[in-house]
Amino acid sequence: MKVVSVVGMTGAGKSEVSRVFEESGFTRIRFGDVTDEEMRKRDLKPSEENERLVRELLRQEHGIDAYARLNQPRIEQALNSSDVVIDGLYSWEEYTYLKSCYGENLYLVAVWSPPKTRYARLTSRSSRRLTLDEAISRDRAEIENIQKGGPIAMADFTIINESSLQNLKREVERIISVLR
Repeated sequence: MKVVSVVGMTGAGKSEVSRVFEESGFTRIRFGDVTDEEMRKRDLKPSEENERLVRELLRQEHGIDAYARLNQPRIEQALNSSDVVIDGLYSWEEYTYLKSCYGENLYLVAVWSPPKTRYARLTSRSSRRLTLDEAISRDRAEIENIQKGGPIAMADFTIINESSLQNLKREVERIISVLR
């Protein structure tokens, strides 16, 4: 069984890439579901500020690799019946944790778009919309606090997402065919 983890800065297209994997039979696990669940438990309304607070609290409580650890039971369960795609690996520590668990069966797919493109997407998307200042602040936090650049640099595959959804889908399908 394979574990494919999709990594990239906010707004690069990780969820779109993960959806194509899911449509090809992979079980999709969104690491951010842990944040959403914790926000519901704490009765917090969805916002960039509250999401960041919860992410930071979870990492303080469980370590920088919290999302990999907290999602591992879901990954293991899914691997009983299919390959897995992880939507949203963030930190270097999450990568090293998953690498220690899955070794050569872990593949990273980096999705890259320039900041200007990502910010335009983030300020206009229908759900989890960010202001320009929030998007810039989130980039800084992900690069400086959780070392998101490391997993992007270690990617087995890199997709440059600057054109159409159709081209993005074709590129993901090419990667899937290589993995199969």
